[in-house]
Amino acid sequence: QVQLVESGGDWVQPGGSLRLSCTASGMFYSIGDMSWYRQAPGKERELVATVTTSGEITGYADFVKGRFTFSRDNAKNMMYLQMNSLKPEDTAVYYCKARVRRSIISRDSDYWGQGTQVTVSS
Repeated sequence: QVQLVESGGDWVQPGGSLRLSCTASGMFYSIGDMSWYRQAPGKERELVATVTTSGEITGYADFVKGRFTFSRDNAKNMMYLQMNSLKPEDTAVYYCKARVRRSIISRDSDYWGQGTQVTVSS
């Protein structure tokens, strides 16, 4: 089994900061791209950004520019999302997704975490 667990979600006032973490655990051969998504109430889930194994950030959403930074630690199978200057419209459940290869002969599959709630309000 492969598990992804997000943490770090909280309530914060506008202008505040949060750092989210995503940890992958279980039995697998390798982890490829890891991504952050978010889903606000009543809206579809949207991509925040993807972090490749080399640390390249791709698929930036416009709303993250200048406010969010992304990183990952391949040795720990973790990914991070640092969010600054948070706005009420950033309120959402934030999800982690990872492309995982279970064994050397397996195909890659996408796994999702259960999400962590971020609430930005005064």
